[in-house]
Amino acid sequence: MDDFQEFIPNVNFELIPIKNLVSNQEYQRNLSTAHVERAAKNFDLCQVNPVKISRRNGVNYVFNGQHTIEIIALVSGSRETPVWCMVYDDLEYEQEADIFANQMKYVRPLLPYEIFMANVEAGNDKQLIIKELVESYGMKISRNNKFGRICAVTTLERIYDRYGFHILSHVLRLCIGTWEGSFNSLSGNIMSGVSHLIAAFGDELKDDTFKEKLGVVSIKEITRSAKERGNGSMGYAEAMLNEYNKRMKHPLKLGKLRKFEMPKELKKSGR
Repeated sequence: MDDFQEFIPNVNFELIPIKNLVSNQEYQRNLSTAHVERAAKNFDLCQVNPVKISRRNGVNYVFNGQHTIEIIALVSGSRETPVWCMVYDDLEYEQEADIFANQMKYVRPLLPYEIFMANVEAGNDKQLIIKELVESYGMKISRNNKFGRICAVTTLERIYDRYGFHILSHVLRLCIGTWEGSFNSLSGNIMSGVSHLIAAFGDELKDDTFKEKLGVVSIKEITRSAKERGNGSMGYAEAMLNEYNKRMKHPLKLGKLRKFEMPKELKKSGR
């Protein structure tokens, strides 16, 4: 064991009541009440990490986990609730700040695809439903943007959350039927733009007309027009509506599209 001592942090693990912990040091970010309340509504004990504590002059200073203790205090309804703490006894204030500043420096964040597939493996309903829906159209969810693959998993989830199964299915049916899986036709911006059109116009938007008009327009051309208009995937929706309305006796109103309140999370869609 002595040979590996240099790789083992000099810490103790203790259960310490939240009331005996002090946070909000100058180097920490401000406490987000919105984050605490959101996390509390979705509290999962298995997701709780030990709180990192620096014990200086008998005081337990939190240098990692200030949101964790506030979430647990809110869920439990008491600051008497103990939490597992990883206690450092030999740190100076400057060392705490340095650890806090660099704790995520070499951590590789999970990609949206990795999170999605982990949820599939966990048997979570939303991801299983989306995966089965995508596969019912002969497509697959993938980490790479290739023919017959969809990598914009974040957009799939957002459309599902906001509009539900049927509109997401409609989006996939319209995108696949119009561009037949051509490159980037199932990107986040294209799918979000189509979902915006479907939600704004409902049955006024005719699938056959959409496929006929947009099917002869390349994704590159739509993207160029959308970027000139700006405003994220709203620009894509406007560019597609412009093509849809060409030579139409009764065109759909751009004003109705613009008045429609687009969900903030769908305005800028990536993966």
